[in-house]
Amino acid sequence: MRCPFCGNQDTQVKDSRPAEDHVAIRRRRFCTGCSGRFTTYERVQLRDLVVIKSNGRREEFDRDKLERSIRIALQKRPVDHDRMDQMISGVVRRLESTGDTDIGSKLIGEIVMESLARIDTVAYVRFASVYKNFQAADDFDKFVSELRPPDHPDD
Repeated sequence: MRCPFCGNQDTQVKDSRPAEDHVAIRRRRFCTGCSGRFTTYERVQLRDLVVIKSNGRREEFDRDKLERSIRIALQKRPVDHDRMDQMISGVVRRLESTGDTDIGSKLIGEIVMESLARIDTVAYVRFASVYKNFQAADDFDKFVSELRPPDHPDD
């Protein structure tokens, strides 16, 4: 593994342990060149996924891009970092288990929204505002009103 600080290829693993609910291995590494320390994660990748964008463009699936968008939605929310990692791994597993290597961006968005709705409704609304491209406050109001249970007048 190349050192991210000096580029030296001679790095040593100092510690390995399961991470993300045993779906990844976290490795602490040490560079013999600059004495830098860094962490790597090793995950099983069942297949190479390709995302089909709404405009028809194709691009390689990027787990980091998915993680960034979910982190933004969960920013300053009371959700444990490990829970967020488990959710991201769950989304990726669901995508890989579809059996298809070409995945529509709409499917990815729907799976992420479904997962966020179970974890935190504020993060769910944040993600939906970008995913569904809300343009005005009325868009938020309509979306949030669909989340509220209907009012039942006293009989």
